[in-house]
Parts: sequence; C-alpha cells; structure tokens
Amino acid sequence: MTDLLQVLPDFDTKPYTHLLPSLDRALITVNDLVTLESADVAKRAQLPAGDLRRLVDAVIGSLHQHLGFGGVEFGASSFLSASGKPASGRISTLDEKLDEALGGGLPPDYLVEVTGESGAGKTQLLLTLLLASQLPPPSGLSKSAVYISTEAPLATTRLTQLLSGHPKLASLASSAKPSLSRILSIQTPDLESQEHIIRYQLPVAIRKHNVGLVVLDSVAANYRAEFEKRGPRDGAASMAKRGTQLMQLGALLRDLARTEGISIVVANQVADRFTNPPPSASVSNAVSRSTSANSQGVEPEGIQQVTPIASQGEETLVLSPDPLALDHQQRWFTGWGDNRFDSPQTLKTPSLGLVWTNQIACRIALIKEPVFADRRNMGTANGQDPSTEEDHHISKWKRWFKVVFAPWTPSSDDRGIEFEVRKKGIHHVSKET
Repeated sequence: MTDLLQVLPDFDTKPYTHLLPSLDRALITVNDLVTLESADVAKRAQLPAGDLRRLVDAVIGSLHQHLGFGGVEFGASSFLSASGKPASGRISTLDEKLDEALGGGLPPDYLVEVTGESGAGKTQLLLTLLLASQLPPPSGLSKSAVYISTEAPLATTRLTQLLSGHPKLASLASSAKPSLSRILSIQTPDLESQEHIIRYQLPVAIRKHNVGLVVLDSVAANYRAEFEKRGPRDGAASMAKRGTQLMQLGALLRDLARTEGISIVVANQVADRFTNPPPSASVSNAVSRSTSANSQGVEPEGIQQVTPIASQGEETLVLSPDPLALDHQQRWFTGWGDNRFDSPQTLKTPSLGLVWTNQIACRIALIKEPVFADRRNMGTANGQDPSTEEDHHISKWKRWFKVVFAPWTPSSDDRGIEFEVRKKGIHHVSKET
C-alpha cells in the first residue's frame, strides 16, 4: 500500500504480500481501507473481497493497539496495558476517591491529558503524580519521573511542602519517602528543542534512570508561541503544519509510552467556547409543514412531534438541529457541556483542537467554577448606597475532577468528583454534611 508502513511501521505484511502490489497500483491508502466499504475497495483494486476484509481487520486491530486502546473491559479487577500485557502497576493520585474515578490510578503504556483553566489544580495533580510514581505498588511504580516544562520551572518548594505535609507521604520512613533527586527536570523553550529532547534525549534518560512517569507541562504553550505569532495571513498553512506536527508528537509519545512501559501525562490549556443557541423552530418546522398538508390536521403515520427543548424537573436537554456539527459533538470529548450543570457561559474547549484529541488515550478535565457571595447587604451595613456596589463577588472556587474518556475505566458522571487544593495536597470533598 502507498502509506501502510508509514502509518504502521511494525505491521506484519507477510500474510498480505499478494494484496499489496494491487493496492499500490490502485493508490489505496490506509484511510481508504478503514473508511470505505471493503467490497468497493476490492472492486477498485481487483482483489478478492474476503482477503481484503482480513487485511482491513488486521489494520484496524494494529491501529487500535498503536493508539493505546483495545482489549480492556470496564470494571475488571485486572486490566491489560496498551501493549496487550497485564499492567504492572498504577500511579496513584494519593486520594482514594480520585483513584476510584481512574479505576485505581494511572496505568503505564498510555498517553494521558490533564486539561483545565488556570488555577484549576493541574500543576498540583502533576506534582502529586511525580512523587507517587516513586512509591512501591499499589500506589506507584517504584520508579523515577521526568518533568518536561515548556513554561514555569519545576515547583520544588511545593514538592517539599507535599513531602512533609501530605498524610500519605509524611508518615513514611525517610528511606521509603519519594525524593526530589529522583525527579529529572528539563525545560524546552521552543518546538525545536522540545522535539529534540523527546525524540533523542528522553528515551536515553528513561532507560538510564529507571523512569516510570513522564510529565509534559504544558503541551500547548510552544505551539501557541510558534503558530499564533504569525498572524492571520497564513492561518490555513499554519494550521495544516501544526496539525501535522501534533500527529507526529502524539505518535512519538504513544510509541514511547508503549515500548518503554511508562505513563506519559501532559497538561493542556483551555479556551472559552462561544456557541449559538440552537434555533427552536428549525426542528419542528418540518413536522408542522407535514401536518398542515393534512386537511384534517391529523399527524401523518410515522411522523412524531420533535420538541427542541425537553425538560424533566431541573434538567434541560437542548437538541441540536445538526447533530453532526463539531459544536454539538465536542461536548462528549472536551469535558464541558455534556451535563445539566453546565451553562453556555462556562463552556471550555481544550487547546490544540480535534487533531490533538485524537492523539491521546485519556482526558481528565479539572473544572473550576466560582461561588458568589451577596454583597448588597454589605454596602448598607457600611453606610453606602447598595446600588453603587456590585451585587456579587467571588467568595471561593469549587473544583471537580472528571474523567472524560479512558480505555480502562468508564467516564465520570455529570461533573465528576469535587476536590480541594490544600496545603497538604489535593483531596476530594466529602458529600456528607
């Protein structure tokens, strides 16, 4: 095939050598194989349909393994890693409820993204994982960690604070405690140095220092600095080039996680999502026109009334007139917009778009929302006109830990698990009052 070995370099072509020359002559690509009907491709390449279906099944299976999913059953007490072998351990968040949402923690062999706006707790979670990876099973992998920074340097002061204050770390003997000396810190100021470090230096460091976790914080910073500074003139060309580089980075990180048996966690930024409300009449107009054609006003058989907005108690579901539109689809893989608590004003979209989303195996969204306090009575108490004061101010923030998608555990319900960022580390908020 024209690009089979470029997409899947390790694919075993021996059972299909009699098919590949005909596919090459017909200019059949891997994309054609997995998206077109096998009968149509077989007719175009003049090949037996049965043999071609077996090739398609093998290619799809290899793609699943290469992307880091497949062969996993939710709820199983033991799960397979992305390489198809039993997982050797998991990295704990050091909080039982958050670990429960992750099915026990972060397994090796996967590329995982932690996304959220500034102040949501991304860095706090990543620092906790850097320490937890050094713990023995079942809380860690008994291995070192690498921290690759594209923005701020490693927060060693906060790491020291966690070592002395976290309940699960402070109680350990000094010989069993994680150490800052087992966290390798690297800074990448631009895309060129980032690619060089990940492609050439990182594999050597993993083997030399027995690394089990690699953290990239953040994946979007260098791409934003590189491509957004060019302005709108060559926007299409820049987007195409960025998409290609993102696919290369994703393939490199996934292959590194699988071949070295490590967990790779990347932090990602978010942007505000601006959406237009779906037109309420677009869905029902077709039905109204059909019913008006009936002289007696009886609804024709087989046509059911469609309501754009369906309410059940406090829950409201907006039915999009275009379910195939990206604006409708992205609510199921971004972490925002897929439950009844989300309002249009708080919707976010992880940076780097759909191209990057297709590279990761798991997305964890850290959601932050303000809690407002009423200030109207405060102005009256101080002898001021309450109309000159703002009605509300932010008294605190609430945060939720949400598994958006993962191949080894189900997605979180609604917002996920509420948590707090404390001096002693991140901790879930108990629902008991």
